[in-house]
Amino acid sequence: MLNRIFYLSLIVLLGACSEKKDQDNQQKATSTDQVKKQTTTESKAHGEAPDGMAYIPAGTFSMGGKSDQADEDELPRHEVSVSAFYIDKTEVTNRQFAQFVKETGYETIAEKAIDWEAMAKQLPPDTPKPPDSVLQPGSLVFKATSGPVNLRDYSQWWAWTIGADWKHPEGPGSSIEGKEDHPVVHVSWDDAVEYARWAGKRLPTEAEWEWASMGGLDDPKYPWGNLEAEQSFDKANFWQGFFPYKNTEEDGFYSTAPVKSFPANGYGLFDMAGNVWEWCQDKYHVSAYEQAKQQGLVNNPAGPRESFDPMEPYTPKHVIRGGSFLCNDSYCSGYRVARRMRSSKDSGFNHTGFRCVKDIN
Repeated sequence: MLNRIFYLSLIVLLGACSEKKDQDNQQKATSTDQVKKQTTTESKAHGEAPDGMAYIPAGTFSMGGKSDQADEDELPRHEVSVSAFYIDKTEVTNRQFAQFVKETGYETIAEKAIDWEAMAKQLPPDTPKPPDSVLQPGSLVFKATSGPVNLRDYSQWWAWTIGADWKHPEGPGSSIEGKEDHPVVHVSWDDAVEYARWAGKRLPTEAEWEWASMGGLDDPKYPWGNLEAEQSFDKANFWQGFFPYKNTEEDGFYSTAPVKSFPANGYGLFDMAGNVWEWCQDKYHVSAYEQAKQQGLVNNPAGPRESFDPMEPYTPKHVIRGGSFLCNDSYCSGYRVARRMRSSKDSGFNHTGFRCVKDIN
């Protein structure tokens, strides 16, 4: 996954895939109504869920790629078990993040000048220092191209933008006025962790996130079921048309959408596909699923102890899930429930946010 470290050193990497289409449009699951009824019954036994959160029942499932679209790091499939927990019904919004900042005075990483000495430790030896003018507070902003480009050259549509942050998502001159109910963006993993701590919550593990995204369905490909993405423009906010230069906006949005703009999954969760990528608690390791498979059934997995991405071996990363408004089958089917991406924890983008979870005592 692209991160600001390698962008600034002119090596920009954003995980992508060219994926085939799954022809199975038949839902193998219990109905959404049945799932809601069962979940509501279990939830009542634990009392009312915290405001804005949904109860997710405990369960065991096969984690990992569910079709021939699966990327290498989504395999092998392996059995995991998770305890019941609460999760935010929506991605954290600008309104909610603004309250956090108001009460704490918190300053996000994108609002701070870059510490080159700290950054250099995560780069290949002898990486040249960028000009000081580039090390000013900023973040990465998507910029559409004028036509088709090599989809492996991610620098074609990402621009390091001085002055871009959560209050200025498109850079200087932009604002979140009127977008209070849009998901907050340009938040790093560290920023998300600090918000979660303030809220008395934490980030979801990757296993919890995947289990919740399935919405109680039986091994679905997407949070809404198995209906292919090209037929599901009313299910989530993602890119229609030709990425990265023409978005036909059949879903009604070019960029982020207000939370709850699309139907919830069986657990009552919104935007588990599309809108913005969501930070998870886990460190990213390319062989994490191979390691997990060797352990047999794992209860409440918390991810690998160490991070390793062979494409950026010097940069520790964390997992992000769920896809964003930029996802398209020709480029990145991030809206699949099993799709994994990763980014360095100090990176922020205008397509990345988060939601929180809370343990049930």
